[in-house]
Amino acid sequence: MATANSQDPQNAKLVAALRSALKENERLRGRNRELDHRSDPVAIVGMGCRLPGGADSPEALWNLVLEGTDAVGPFPEDRDWDLDTVLGGSDPLSAMSQGGFLEGAADFDAVFFGISPKEAAAMDPQQRLLLEVTWEALERAGIDPSALAGTSTGVYAGLMPTEYGPRLSEAPEEGHLLTGTMPSVASGRIAYTLGLSGPALTVDTACSSSLVALHLAVRALRERECSLALVGGATVMGTPGVLAEFTRKQGLSSDGRCRAFGAGADGTGFSEGAGALVLERLSDARRKGHRVLAVVRGSAVNQDGASNGLTAPNGPSQVRVIRSALHDAGISPDGVDAVEAHGTGTSLGDPIEAQALIEAYGSARKHPLLLGSLKSNIGHTQAAAGVAGIIKAVQSLEHGTVAPTLHADRPSPHVEWDDDAVRIVSRATALPAAERPGRIAVSSFGLSGTNAHVVLEAPSTGTVGHTEPPEGDEAVPAPSPRTLPFVVSARGDAALRGQAARLREHLSPGGPAAGASEDRRVLTAAARSLATTRTRMENRAVVLASDADGLTLALGALAEGRSAPALVRGRAEPGGSVAFVFSGQGSQRPGMGRDLYETHPVFARALDEVTDVLDRHLPHPLRSVMWAKEGTDQAALLDQTLYTQAGVFAVEVAVVRLLESLGVVPDHLIGHSVGELAAAHVAGVFTLEDAAALVAARGALMQDLPDGGAMVAVQGSEEEARQAIADSGGRASLAAVNAPDGVVLSGDEETVTELVARFARRGRRTKRLAVSRAFHSPLIDPMLDAFAEAAGRVSYHRPTRALVSNLTGTRAGEEIREPGYWVRHAREAVRFADGVAHLRQAGVTEFVEVGPGGVLSSMIDTCLGGDRGAEATALLGGGRAESHEFVAGLAALHVRGTHVDWEDYLPPSETIALPTYAFQRERYWMSPPAGDGRRVVVETGAGAAADAPPAASVSRADLAALEDRERAEVLLDLVRGESAVLLGHASLRDVPADQGFLEMGLDSLGAVRLGTRLSGATGLEVSATTVFDHPDPRTLAAHLSVELAPGDPGPEAGAADDESVRATLARIPVDRLREAGLLEALLALDTAEAAENGSGEASTAEDVDAMGVDDLMRMVYGRD
Repeated sequence: MATANSQDPQNAKLVAALRSALKENERLRGRNRELDHRSDPVAIVGMGCRLPGGADSPEALWNLVLEGTDAVGPFPEDRDWDLDTVLGGSDPLSAMSQGGFLEGAADFDAVFFGISPKEAAAMDPQQRLLLEVTWEALERAGIDPSALAGTSTGVYAGLMPTEYGPRLSEAPEEGHLLTGTMPSVASGRIAYTLGLSGPALTVDTACSSSLVALHLAVRALRERECSLALVGGATVMGTPGVLAEFTRKQGLSSDGRCRAFGAGADGTGFSEGAGALVLERLSDARRKGHRVLAVVRGSAVNQDGASNGLTAPNGPSQVRVIRSALHDAGISPDGVDAVEAHGTGTSLGDPIEAQALIEAYGSARKHPLLLGSLKSNIGHTQAAAGVAGIIKAVQSLEHGTVAPTLHADRPSPHVEWDDDAVRIVSRATALPAAERPGRIAVSSFGLSGTNAHVVLEAPSTGTVGHTEPPEGDEAVPAPSPRTLPFVVSARGDAALRGQAARLREHLSPGGPAAGASEDRRVLTAAARSLATTRTRMENRAVVLASDADGLTLALGALAEGRSAPALVRGRAEPGGSVAFVFSGQGSQRPGMGRDLYETHPVFARALDEVTDVLDRHLPHPLRSVMWAKEGTDQAALLDQTLYTQAGVFAVEVAVVRLLESLGVVPDHLIGHSVGELAAAHVAGVFTLEDAAALVAARGALMQDLPDGGAMVAVQGSEEEARQAIADSGGRASLAAVNAPDGVVLSGDEETVTELVARFARRGRRTKRLAVSRAFHSPLIDPMLDAFAEAAGRVSYHRPTRALVSNLTGTRAGEEIREPGYWVRHAREAVRFADGVAHLRQAGVTEFVEVGPGGVLSSMIDTCLGGDRGAEATALLGGGRAESHEFVAGLAALHVRGTHVDWEDYLPPSETIALPTYAFQRERYWMSPPAGDGRRVVVETGAGAAADAPPAASVSRADLAALEDRERAEVLLDLVRGESAVLLGHASLRDVPADQGFLEMGLDSLGAVRLGTRLSGATGLEVSATTVFDHPDPRTLAAHLSVELAPGDPGPEAGAADDESVRATLARIPVDRLREAGLLEALLALDTAEAAENGSGEASTAEDVDAMGVDDLMRMVYGRD
């Protein structure tokens, strides 16, 4: 085969042409990517912050800077700093006499994030602040933080290591200090807490950390590395060490104030703070309807390289990073209106930065570049400075104003100022009017030479989008409920009340939404925002209101812990299942279904579908009968069995379709008499056409029976009823067993009257039913053959949901698909009470009555008796308008834990900004050992934590001798008490009996310790596997109680089997311990113990590899 000769001139030209084409192709690809990035830039959709001066929100920060507030103040007195040494004497540790310190920097809501008090105390406050402000930023973005679990959301945190707590070698034994103070964990902890799977990076470029983090996040979004990005930065000074070091470098301002670009600049003033941003691609923000706060047009990062010194600022590098950011944004220097400068207030750095800005931005401008620095208000927040500057700049764009810079009335004489090029903003100044959107750039320059510059742009019109409604046959008109649900939830009762108080203040006259709250559109938007942008937590409430006054009154009641008619409260419990309950004849009422029909299009469409099919079998259209004017002949038809049964069936099926559209789906179904036909249709036994034909035939045949029968509800047991029937000569029948002491008797008028008198003489309650025929008695026998023929003409299918039979009171089997079943169903007794008992045993915790009238819910309550583990809810109880009763029923289900898609209940609307979560903070602080040799002091929410005392021993024999209930209570207190000690709580009362150990912050090592302590207290073998297999105190205590019951075979019965050991090994692989360098330490400990005991038998590496994790951890922790 011939090959081309590269030396041939013709071939050389061809090769050169190919190379040129490939290069041009690559250049065009790059240009296309660049254009794609510019056409779909990155948007900022959420912000949160905690900054000096009480600026705990972006709005508060804006008010602070707009008013020209100086937030620098005294040193904190709650950090165990020796302020006499730090500030006093002729040679103080800190040259700064004041600073921008955060109040309550030690405060944190550990319970909210599932972190134990001991771990919270060991966490760098910077990590804690990032968790809280990130959560707030997501809520402000209109994003439910819990909805991000499993998504490719990225986390980019700017953080500098600070001195917090003791050295690792002096740390408490729990082992939390390592992860608590590693900067890399800051981003990882956010990802762990929210369940994120995108990149998680902690960036440390000193003062530019958080702006560099933003740059990286923008790049990741552009390259589709993540779907959403969380950017943050935080600084808290755990010790005055950084102040001491900068004092030695003579870099601090004497009074802690940054006089950025001012003639009096004498050094920087360090401060503290945290901020977080939520970023996503602009197209995604529009599609999801997120409010766009600003657009990141361009960004750049570079390095000083070899310059005047490692920490000296470099003007040419700053010019280059600015020009790179402008190139990335695709705009000219004149396209930027203002710069939020680095502006630290140093006599060296400020002139260099100012000259760089003049060089990069100052030529050929229509308007001077407006120059400002947030540091003049709050000081230099170090790693948080970049994100803080971004938040200020975004607020400036929103308000079209640049806030004044303090302490710069006399500009620095070391800068050749040109007011036509760059002008320091000494008073609030409007951004220059332009046909384009306003733009502000932000700079951050790191101590180690890493520079960052970001260009922001105000959002253009139309940057708030909406999810497009479906079109065509699938389109359903929007619901228009008269009563709106305002959904509130929290981790605890105090936080729930706090949430309500914040909302009341926000929506009441004089609050941020004053006036607007009177607008129905705003109320609807508030309801939608609460329902769709907030995480649903355990403690729940729903306020039902149709106007602002009703809303604020009910919120006030919730905030003050009072009850109110418009307030539904409860606690969502895990587990359990839902049963739909379908009522029968007797639940009908005039106008049933009409209110829901007018307010909920899904219900209307479903009812239309059902009634259209039923009308084929009825003399009059069903809806004209149900909704006829009361007192008319047409309205009277509803009490005829033909229309009664059809109407109840139609309304129930439509209610179920509405519930299903709202995400409320049943696990079980049960009906009462004709209600079972509706249940069977919902279960898939009948098609709608077949179910309608059978219901109509049943009703018509019963309607054609001669008058003369009677039915009565009687207070009495089934046994008493059967005896009374026998005594009457069998002339009556047991029609229904509705409760343990509630039955229905059916028969001819004379016999029923005699039975009523008999029970009345015994002091029993009786109630005649409004029927003219004796259903479920021999008097309906004449219709059974014809009904059997009708039942034989329909098709039957296997149920797709668990359906309880009226005939047996248990789950229906194959008999449900036989025509003869439905004949017996019409004739024999309804065993409703047995069905309720069966469902309760099957784990049903919610009985949802879907029929009109709410007649069955009281029966279910009677059946449940004192069982508070289940509730009955009537969705159409009859007391008020149907739409109000329905939403009140949904609210009751929601607060107890049933999932409700409130988004589909509410009309379409925008979401609006609402107050963020009411964190319930407590103090957590860990102080290093004092110079006098005192130990590390750990302050948790419970106060100063002491070492865990040994577990109190409880005699196994004494425990076994206790009654089951008493033994379980003693063991529950023991488990809660030992958990409290290990987690750092002050009392066992702080450990909820039903909260999971993992939710409390108990990790695998904590589980080992808990097992060891419980073993020592009870004499049982309690492994970490046992703890994880019984994951909350109540479950674990119940297990221990069973193990300790009389006749227990001994501690060997509690040992983990091989499968459990393998499962535990899967959680903590030994090779990870080996990789972490812990294996040798374990072996050394074991060797030392063997020498002490004189056994001479030390473990080898092979022994350790073969150990289960319980033995492995006990090797370390079993020496307590």
